[in-house]
Amino acid sequence: MATYILRRLLLMIPTLIGITFLIFMLVALAPGGIGAALRGSGGTVDAGGGASRAEAEAYLEDRYGLDDPAPIQYLRWLSRISPVKFGARNTVLPNGEVVSGPRELRPPPLWRWFGDSIATPGSSVGQAGVGAAVVQELPKPTDSLALRDRTYREASQNYAKSRLAYVGARAEFLQRLGEYAKAIDRPDLVDYKGNGDADALEALPHDRSSPVYATLEAHGRALIGLHNAAQASRDTLREVLDANLFEQAGVPLIPGLLSVGTPDLGQSFSSGRRVSEMIAKALPVTMTLNLIALPIIYLIAIPSGMLSAIRKGEWPDVLVGSVVVALWSVPTVWAGVLAIGYLADNRYLGWFPVAGLHDNSVEIMRFLPSFDADGLWQRGYLLDMFWHAALPVLCLVYGGFAVLAKQTRAAMLENFSADFVRTAKAKGVADRSVVLHHVLRNSLLPLITMFASVFPAMLSGSVVIEKIFSVPGMGSMILESIALRDREVLLANTLIIAAVNILALLLADILYAMADPRIAYK
Repeated sequence: MATYILRRLLLMIPTLIGITFLIFMLVALAPGGIGAALRGSGGTVDAGGGASRAEAEAYLEDRYGLDDPAPIQYLRWLSRISPVKFGARNTVLPNGEVVSGPRELRPPPLWRWFGDSIATPGSSVGQAGVGAAVVQELPKPTDSLALRDRTYREASQNYAKSRLAYVGARAEFLQRLGEYAKAIDRPDLVDYKGNGDADALEALPHDRSSPVYATLEAHGRALIGLHNAAQASRDTLREVLDANLFEQAGVPLIPGLLSVGTPDLGQSFSSGRRVSEMIAKALPVTMTLNLIALPIIYLIAIPSGMLSAIRKGEWPDVLVGSVVVALWSVPTVWAGVLAIGYLADNRYLGWFPVAGLHDNSVEIMRFLPSFDADGLWQRGYLLDMFWHAALPVLCLVYGGFAVLAKQTRAAMLENFSADFVRTAKAKGVADRSVVLHHVLRNSLLPLITMFASVFPAMLSGSVVIEKIFSVPGMGSMILESIALRDREVLLANTLIIAAVNILALLLADILYAMADPRIAYK
């Protein structure tokens, strides 16, 4: 059994990689590609005052690596979530934020047309310029935390500003390059954004007689200066990080080459928050709904299915079958809307709250129901949560109840006609014992299979319920990430749901062996 479980856990790795890669490529190949909504709205990232749309878009692509090929972006994401890290370890800041080294700068396009050389990584360390004062006053790991933190913040801000200026100027230069390509009668070297193809134009002799060349040259020389300043700031920040002023993430296996660390789910495009923090806030909400609904489903469905099987063809069987068909025919969306419209709306019954999982005054509530100083009864945190969760749980329960009750009835009817049941009855075994110890136990395998599918389905299927009842759980977060095409949030949720499905199937296999001694995994 241990070998089987280990093999299944190892097989999870390629399975999860395949699932996440498929979702990643579906998003990447969709119209607009990854981060399309972010590009269109400008996102929550400040691209600088007065920045043009092209400059803001170029900055977002540079910051999130959206200008790289999709497979490269996926490999970068995969390296972040992997517990095995290659290369230098990341830095853990005093506030708990994990930062990696600054990305390399792209060289200015066509820089050889306008200059003899450009700054390269490491060539500007110690030179006068942006961030040089920070290098001269670089603190030691033993200095005060405030001084070390301030040094890092200054270097990081200097680099962010200089890189933003360079990326914006690069976007402007590519626009001017498009005008130059049109002026020399090469419109085929201009893309749909109006940017010139620098690689193709570099292979051609540059036409200094073109009326737009002087403007292009001025932008090109300015771009080289901004690149050199950004490279100096990058070298400064790199030196600050290499000084090990803060704690390093993970545990080194081979210093500088291989380490083991906590998976990093990245940062949301749309909100700027860390995805792990968003999931840590939303996942307990979804799990609460499902952990309330799942026991209710089994406590109602299994006895109902047993009663229907025992009284086959009689009125209990007809009643349960009719209820099951009726419930299965009601769409979840419609049931949720009706529940809000009639059970929650004050114009009708108004028995339940319309949205959320807690009252606005939940922070001042006691945990259990009690009486306040004026003798008024207060619901308390626990009862308030159950009151708000009643309608969402009801919508989650009825669909799962219908499927499981029907499956229980079918499995028990199959075993009622088995030889071992007829033998037990012939020996005079009591009907109660026959049902509980022979029929029900041998009917557990289909029910275990249902458990392996019901729980993950509820985890992902609560998307609609949470949206209808404005519950801030995983479902609402998934729908928002799909609408915004937020790659990091979408991939993290895909990873979690896929892992839950695979682990549920593994748990079902283990329960099979516990329920039926004839099943063994070798």
